[in-house]
Amino acid sequence: MKERQYNQLLDALMLAIEDAIDDAGLDIDYETSAGILTLTCEDHSKIILSRQTPLLQLWMAARSGGFHFDYDEQQADWLLNGRGETFLSVLNRCLTEQTGETVQLTL
Repeated sequence: MKERQYNQLLDALMLAIEDAIDDAGLDIDYETSAGILTLTCEDHSKIILSRQTPLLQLWMAARSGGFHFDYDEQQADWLLNGRGETFLSVLNRCLTEQTGETVQLTL
């Protein structure tokens, strides 16, 4: 994958996350700055999504730990490095843990 495609995929993903949070009516604030998306839960805990351009990875930092995702072109999805779990399932799990309510975002 070329860096341009990588950035286009992440731009689209981050916008889709913002839209999904709005559509779900969740009490989660979000802010994008310099390609980093910060989700702030009601209890002020954060989930931070950042680009790792040299590695062509998406990194997520949450209360439960750090997660590294690689884009799988065959599945057209970001997969957890070494486990194959999708980004969305990890994000929903972390948001559920940090908000205390079941979160099922759809992108």
